[in-house]
Amino acid sequence: MELQKMNGHAVDDGFDGVEGLAEQEEFLPHKGGAKKDVRFTDFEGKTSFGMSVFNLSNAIMGSGILGLAFAMSNTGIILFVILLIFIAVLSAYSIHLLLRSAGVVGIRAYEQLGNRAFGPPGKMLAACIITVHNIGAMSSYLFIVKSELPLVIQAFLSKHENTGEWFLNGNYLIIIVSASIILPLALMRQLGYLGYTSGFSLTCMVFFLISVIYKKFNIPCPLNEEHGNMTFDDIHHDVNGTDDFCDAKMATVNSQTAYTIPILAFAFVCHPEVLPIYTELRDATKKRMQNVANISIMTMFVMYLLTALFGYLTFYGAVESELLHTYSQVDPLDKLVLCVRLAVLVAVTLTVPVVLFPIRRAVLQIFFPDKPFSWVIHIAIAVCLIFVVNLLVIFVPSIRDIFGLIGATSAPSLIFILPGIFYIRIVPSEQEPLLSRPKIQATCFAALGFIFMVMSLSFIIIDWVSGEARSGGGH
Repeated sequence: MELQKMNGHAVDDGFDGVEGLAEQEEFLPHKGGAKKDVRFTDFEGKTSFGMSVFNLSNAIMGSGILGLAFAMSNTGIILFVILLIFIAVLSAYSIHLLLRSAGVVGIRAYEQLGNRAFGPPGKMLAACIITVHNIGAMSSYLFIVKSELPLVIQAFLSKHENTGEWFLNGNYLIIIVSASIILPLALMRQLGYLGYTSGFSLTCMVFFLISVIYKKFNIPCPLNEEHGNMTFDDIHHDVNGTDDFCDAKMATVNSQTAYTIPILAFAFVCHPEVLPIYTELRDATKKRMQNVANISIMTMFVMYLLTALFGYLTFYGAVESELLHTYSQVDPLDKLVLCVRLAVLVAVTLTVPVVLFPIRRAVLQIFFPDKPFSWVIHIAIAVCLIFVVNLLVIFVPSIRDIFGLIGATSAPSLIFILPGIFYIRIVPSEQEPLLSRPKIQATCFAALGFIFMVMSLSFIIIDWVSGEARSGGGH
């Protein structure tokens, strides 16, 4: 979306002066006694700061939170904390690069940044990466619904096994959930309205965290023999080389440690949602949106750290790749764990519509870039996306391998590579030469993304070749 004028000055080269984009300067400035002079022409935001924090926090929070305790067991507490801080800081810096690039060109759409940086191929690349990654994320959330909701219903009915009724069939359940909950929320015209559901979703995850902390003081270690998972214990013994499950490790390295790096990196993927949320933020400025991002990242950092720490300190060496499954080894019909499962299901279900918005925006940018809002197109894209994701979840049995491949390529691209190269290309060389410190930092940042991508793909290929089970997790 090209801007013909910015603040009354003609824009011939597509760039606005960097000096004129101070952090304090409003993108929607007020003129005394006059109407708002809308600097960005894409949208005038109406969403409050708090609702924006809820939406971005909900976008950050993913199913990977269930695997963080296992990640800590394979790195040790100190190394895990260092890696988590490292990834959180890099995510905040990545968002800074996106906001700076958006401010230079007056555009708040990821795909249009790609178009400004590399023309139509850049626009198509950004849109495709966002679409593929978010479809994978939506599918992973619905896979949780498919696998966990039948168990919740089964436990409520006091059934010890699945007796085959239709309401215990995960495929039927995800269709019902998609049609009755996800689709109506996905039909909202503005992402800001989902701030209420995002807030409730985060409340569910806070309940999950409180339950994990509570269970730490109510589950003995080691587990009773009849509850122990001997197969897993044997595997973990081979990995850690010790029978001492109930000692917390400060730092450790084993064959599973390498998997924790992409798990932690993908846990903070929210970048496709950043610019849509920025678009709808009331009184939007770079500083205000960066504060939204910083608060969201800090909130999720605390939740991730506490969940990993208390989950690990509950089971130590016996923790499994999905934390809730480890609790099931203690008591499959535990009422608190049942409520926690239900809370996690609600949280991931309410996250799906937030993840769908960037995909719809990417589709609109590719096929209908200049078309005014149309309810027919708006509804049709939502229905088609949910239909495709349901088909993936129902009919593709090896979807986990596909997710691994998608996650290893799209997540590093969205966090590291695209923000770095967009910044290098978009910020004019007259303002920041190629050898200036900010652009050198952005270059190193993009290079780090390539390293993450190569590492992640290498792990997946090694797993495929060796046939070993992967650790799970991801955003």
